[in-house]
Amino acid sequence: MDPIERHILIVDDDTGVLRLLRESLASLVDGCHIDATPSPEYAFELALKRHYDLFVFDLVMPGMDGALLYRLIRTVYESADPPIPPLPPLILLTGHGDHPRAQEVLAEPGVRGLLAKPFTLDRVLTKVARTLLSLPPRVGPKS
Repeated sequence: MDPIERHILIVDDDTGVLRLLRESLASLVDGCHIDATPSPEYAFELALKRHYDLFVFDLVMPGMDGALLYRLIRTVYESADPPIPPLPPLILLTGHGDHPRAQEVLAEPGVRGLLAKPFTLDRVLTKVARTLLSLPPRVGPKS
């Protein structure tokens, strides 16, 4: 059986973390296509142009944080006509896991977890793989 193609959007202003995640997930998770950017604004554009199965956003970034980015994308998804496929789940990355904002965001619908920096690559791969496995099969055309 062929693996299901899954598309992930990663946003982190730390380009070293971004590169590590992009290259690791692309090579270690079967059937994974990765888009990665340090710019939340560009990520917003990508999220509206392409279908993703999972978002992995840094919580704290200059300008727009990962929680606000996710809320903006959710608003567009919920108000779109015709409707956009279901909003992808979000995994947050943060160096501030004990910050009250991080705990608040974890309670939002669609947020599947928070990985505190520094994290091990194994923890990220496990969380991403488990989240992808929990998703329903993709319906409609592939992007």
